[in-house]
Amino acid sequence: MAQSTETDWVSRFADDVIAESERRAPGKPVVVASGLSPSGPIHLGNLREVMTPHLVADEIRRRGYEVRHVLSWDDYDRYRKVPNGVAGVDASWAEHIGKPLTSVPAPAGSPHPNWAEHFKAAMTDALAELGVVYDGISQTAQYTSGAYRDQVLHAMRHRGDIDAILDRYRTKDKGKGKGQGKGQGKGPGQGPKQQQKQQKPVDEAEIEAAEGSGAAAEDDGGGAGGYYPYKPYCGQCGKDLTTVTGYDDETTELTYTCTACGFGETVRLSEFNRGKLVWKVDWPMRWAYEGVVFEPSGVDHSSPGSSYVVGGQIVREIFDGVQPIGPMYAFVGISGMAKMSSSKGGVPTPADALKIMEAPLLRWLYARRRPNQSFKIAFDQEIQRLYDEWDALGRKVADGTVLPADAAAYSRAVRTAAGELPGTPRPLPYRTLASVADVTAGAEKQTLRILGELDPSRPLASLDEVRPRLDRAEYWISSQVPVEARTVVRGEPDKELLGSLDEQSRESLRLLLEGLGEHWSLDGLTTLVYGVPKVIAGLAPDAKPTPELKAAQRAFFALLYRLLVSRDTGPRLPTLLLAVGEDRVRTLLGA
Repeated sequence: MAQSTETDWVSRFADDVIAESERRAPGKPVVVASGLSPSGPIHLGNLREVMTPHLVADEIRRRGYEVRHVLSWDDYDRYRKVPNGVAGVDASWAEHIGKPLTSVPAPAGSPHPNWAEHFKAAMTDALAELGVVYDGISQTAQYTSGAYRDQVLHAMRHRGDIDAILDRYRTKDKGKGKGQGKGQGKGPGQGPKQQQKQQKPVDEAEIEAAEGSGAAAEDDGGGAGGYYPYKPYCGQCGKDLTTVTGYDDETTELTYTCTACGFGETVRLSEFNRGKLVWKVDWPMRWAYEGVVFEPSGVDHSSPGSSYVVGGQIVREIFDGVQPIGPMYAFVGISGMAKMSSSKGGVPTPADALKIMEAPLLRWLYARRRPNQSFKIAFDQEIQRLYDEWDALGRKVADGTVLPADAAAYSRAVRTAAGELPGTPRPLPYRTLASVADVTAGAEKQTLRILGELDPSRPLASLDEVRPRLDRAEYWISSQVPVEARTVVRGEPDKELLGSLDEQSRESLRLLLEGLGEHWSLDGLTTLVYGVPKVIAGLAPDAKPTPELKAAQRAFFALLYRLLVSRDTGPRLPTLLLAVGEDRVRTLLGA
């Protein structure tokens, strides 16, 4: 497919990244990076931290280059607070605050060995379903194995230089967090005024989605006893509530005390692996260590004193490296989040989204918008419109009428450099599948009957033809549509209503019943239900609608809904009629 470098943001970034990688390290693999902290449920805002470099990396792979997408699991970060609404977790988990995430017990009943692994697991499964290829790196493993020992010793030798860099910003800004998706600082590290200067005002759902675990500002290593960019975890209580009181560059002997339990000891940092660099030093150290060329970051990093701004100087002046290029990405909002958060205590995760939508659609939502553009992911009725838009795009791609940038976004959604993502063989409209699922409550035999009657010229042989889309629509109905809003077909005719109808209404029902057999398909019933009010008005069945005719159609539809489901509205009438079945429709309409 043709791509436009004027409008396709992924191609533009790929061009820049390839050129920058060749400038820095000719002939070597291109390195892009993401970072996630498994401090709690990893939400859809954090997914942008992974999808942005993934899409760029995948484009570079398509061009034949070798690419490494490093995904750092910041699982050696401290456990900061007990998140709300996590099943199997109570107030007793507060005793673990200050320990590494990999040293905190997993929620009760979890099959995973610790807190970090529990929350990594759901994200790992979601990324696999989304076709994201990456090189996962546990920061616990890196630090405890001594992989960063030389870097740690180097930082300690140059602690005065690091302190001087940080001091340039301490009076300007009191230490920003990491940004949405950057380790512990998963939330925005800026106030509402600063946030509004960076982008259009966001609504409450977007702010809440962006905040995630709401990390506190990151300690930069400063203290009354001098500056040390390294934080040991206590040898007795395992927490990072420690203060370094002395360090000898020659022997690498480091002395610390713990304010939590009173323990203190002297260790040789050349042999000691139970601690980590503070975040504002750790992040730039890793840029240099991995040779990262491209890494996005949250919008808060445009502010003075942010980890990204300070890190650019630290990586250059201390670690002799180069700061990655990459965009600041905007927040991801959620429509329909209130229903979910009321029961789950948090914002939706990629795993939640993949239960109600197919992976290509979720990929498309991230691919079609530039990183600095906010967008929303729908968990409410809007998902039906999104699917309509997605299906319309697919038809334009098939017939060659699609715009180049839209074609590129579609291609990135349905396939990666490794091949096509699994899809639904016969993708019937999501709203139709949801309407059928609403009426049948998942009864497979009835669902197959209804879907098989949608198009008699192409009868459905098996529900497998409409999966996994059908499964997603069924889950959406069962999890997101309130019980009181579900469709319940009447068991008996509404004799009182039928007996009160005027002559015109009775004639409308007679014409509908008379045409059922001949029009028993989705298209046929659509023509029939819209045509009956036209005939009643003395018009041809294909007459163009007028305001008066539209009012008559609405009144006729409301009558049918009341007779079928005892409400004034419901699923699209042609779908509802098919779902109810011809015999039962005749009974309920008084035949």
